[in-house]
Amino acid sequence: MLMMNFLLFSFQPAVLCKLLVCGISLTFHLTITKMFPVAYNIDETFVNTANFASRVFYLYFSLMAARPKYYFAWSLADAINNAAGFGFNGYDVNGSERWDLISNLNIVNIESATSFKMFIDNWNIQTALWFKRVCYDRCRYYPTIATFIISAMWHGVYPGYYMTFLTAIPITLAARAIRNNTRIYFIKTKSVKLFYDFITWIATMIAISYTVVPFVLLSVEPSLKFYRSWYYCLHIIPLLIMLVLPIKSRRKESEQNHSKLKRLEVENTSTSNNYAALNNNLDQIPRPS
Repeated sequence: MLMMNFLLFSFQPAVLCKLLVCGISLTFHLTITKMFPVAYNIDETFVNTANFASRVFYLYFSLMAARPKYYFAWSLADAINNAAGFGFNGYDVNGSERWDLISNLNIVNIESATSFKMFIDNWNIQTALWFKRVCYDRCRYYPTIATFIISAMWHGVYPGYYMTFLTAIPITLAARAIRNNTRIYFIKTKSVKLFYDFITWIATMIAISYTVVPFVLLSVEPSLKFYRSWYYCLHIIPLLIMLVLPIKSRRKESEQNHSKLKRLEVENTSTSNNYAALNNNLDQIPRPS
């Protein structure tokens, strides 16, 4: 009985919080989403008359408005799991309970993502982890490309899925190249880093919105019409960046970090052995009576 009371009061706040997110997301989807249809991005009148800034803003808001239906579904599933006692993930640094072990999204990190990877890591989390274990970590050559292709196949047969994930490949690789080659110059002071984060947030939101339009439109012709209206700019620019900036392989980077850790372990073990041998020698020195 005591255990049941403990569990009841333990997961209630998490469940109520996620149900609140469900309510807000559903309300947003039933009201705001209808005001920003994604298909309007390829409306000929809009494309021909709106300036570039207006088109960028509408692209961002229309794709942001398309996300709450996923927030609703995943938050509801998470709340149901927590209510059944699943998903406890220990405690945070403040001692508060965490019920996010099987959560599928982190809305704050999604909407404030400053990189393509950060967005992906917080969207459909459990599926992304499965892809990482099944494909990315096992693929010896071009794991990023292979993972995106497998992800497209996993989603279904609509052409829009394949167009989205194939578009994501050069954008992801280019974003990685930019981050690896430039970020070090923008983290020296808080103000400069804040400026860097703001610029990368804008770039990430535009790139994500551009990439996932076919995912929503599903068909080939509307998707190509959208990309043509943007002159395929976010296909061409990433390819040029990949030609100019060196791309450091994630696998090589992880192998180098692993080698460093192993070397430190060996050095620490050697140091510990030397201390142990020194202590043994000292113990063997005869003490004056």
